[in-house]
Amino acid sequence: MRLLLGLLFALAAAIAHAQAYPAKPVRLIIPFPPGGSNDLVGRAVAAQLGERLGQSVIIDNRGGGGGTIGINAAAKSAADGYTLLLVSVGYPVSIALHWMPEESLQWFVPVAPIGTGPSLLVVPNSLPVNSMQELITLAKSKPGALNAGSAGPGSFQHLATELFRLQAGIDIVIVQYKGGGPALTDTIAGQVHMNIGSAVQNIPHVRSGKLRALGVGGKSRLAALPEVPTFAEGGLSGAEATNWWGMVAPAGTPAAALERLQKEIAAVVESPEMQKRFQLEGAEGLRMTPREFGGLIAADTAKWTRVVKEAGIKAE
Repeated sequence: MRLLLGLLFALAAAIAHAQAYPAKPVRLIIPFPPGGSNDLVGRAVAAQLGERLGQSVIIDNRGGGGGTIGINAAAKSAADGYTLLLVSVGYPVSIALHWMPEESLQWFVPVAPIGTGPSLLVVPNSLPVNSMQELITLAKSKPGALNAGSAGPGSFQHLATELFRLQAGIDIVIVQYKGGGPALTDTIAGQVHMNIGSAVQNIPHVRSGKLRALGVGGKSRLAALPEVPTFAEGGLSGAEATNWWGMVAPAGTPAAALERLQKEIAAVVESPEMQKRFQLEGAEGLRMTPREFGGLIAADTAKWTRVVKEAGIKAE
């Protein structure tokens, strides 16, 4: 009888714990400064996620080191369901550049995917080019004279730019910033000659007239910018780069917390508000299970590790 009562008590306690989650605000670590695509996506999801959880989702921007500072902070956090890490396609590569992948990829468990979107090549209005081929011609005529902004070593923007450089056969200087926001600011100011960041990040500034879009790094044109050709249409195949965003949590996070988060994040992604935002910003919701999301991380690790090796990217 005592054993039965003990089991019932433990079951009741577990159910109560599951129903109580979350009992306090949840922290979302974004491993880049404000203004970049990771920050924009993270904040958009956090606002709705907080409403659905009944607790605030607090943004914690931890920029620097190509995302490694934020990754490290999340890895050292308690696995209690109250710390999440926003990740993108640069996440597994950042880990590969700075730690042993076999060990460090076990620091986290996939929670839920959010969305995906292509890169968008933009230039400042001060640069005298109106097409991707004109940009490539200019770069080839002045080896090492043009530069491109990057969100940091191993970031999506860095990898997309390296891939473009390799496929176009051009010699450009890639300037490393502590996030996509600062790189974008200098592009608008004309201090950076080209920027291959996420469309989510660059489209608003194209619409406002601050930047000129030359090419879409996806398989098709964007509904948000139908007049802008794809890289392939512009004469450059093999340079496509697609970003994705999702959330992971420290390994060992309780299953009940993960299930609740997975359910609510999926609902946010499918909401009319988020779908409209995705459409306006050249992205779309990413629909897959946590296991499939983990597979995506592994597949992109293999793809981008090749680019890292070919481009000779080193940890800084």
